[in-house]
Amino acid sequence: MSTGERMLTDYINAAMRKARYKLLEGDEGVFGEIPGFSGLWANESRIDDCRESLRQSLEAWLMVKLRHNDNDLPRIGGINLNERKPRKSKVA
Repeated sequence: MSTGERMLTDYINAAMRKARYKLLEGDEGVFGEIPGFSGLWANESRIDDCRESLRQSLEAWLMVKLRHNDNDLPRIGGINLNERKPRKSKVA
């Protein structure tokens, strides 16, 4: 695993440790969110499904943010993905 891949994995794991879940009334299931990650949530019938759905949503959200060079990613677990190292240019 490369350093960048490890950093992303660590970031996702740290974010998931901050996830909060709420059992909804009736048969509405479970709602999950991660504080500081605006608009990122999941709603499933079981807690395990909610956790997995939230993780998948986080991964997709993160990939879109990184692809578009958004610099407003929350700092979490001591990891700041907004500080990116410049890529080395290839020499012909």
